Amino acid sequence: MRRRNSRQDAIRDIVRSASVRTQRDLVSELEARGFSCTQATVSRDIADMGLRKLPEGVYVLAEDLHLQRMVHDLVNDVNRADNLVLVKAQPGTAPGIAAAIDAADLENVVGSLAGNDTILVVMSDADSGAEFVTLVKKLLNNR
Repeated sequence: MRRRNSRQDAIRDIVRSASVRTQRDLVSELEARGFSCTQATVSRDIADMGLRKLPEGVYVLAEDLHLQRMVHDLVNDVNRADNLVLVKAQPGTAPGIAAAIDAADLENVVGSLAGNDTILVVMSDADSGAEFVTLVKKLLNNR
């Protein structure tokens, strides 16, 4: 049970940080992180975790699906200064996007503050800021 939880935590991290298109890709990424598993095991994990495959062919976590749609449709740009991430969006949409960020319960997000077309996301540290920017850019590139 403990190993399964660790593996699923790794899957969560992989799916949020990379564009995973196949179960085989996910198995390879897990093996690179020291997990030994089969495609059947990964398939069960995908079902257990509620991963969804977007029309663009990449996996996304169920809890990130709303965030993915908001970012995909409404975000224009994202920039970072250490642990502070600035998300530029279409006018009037920032509060909804900030709510989606908060609802996704992303690790290391301290909080968000939204104006009309700008969201400030405060991360716990600079590395987390870089990871968040990578996630947003991944969701943006799936247009």
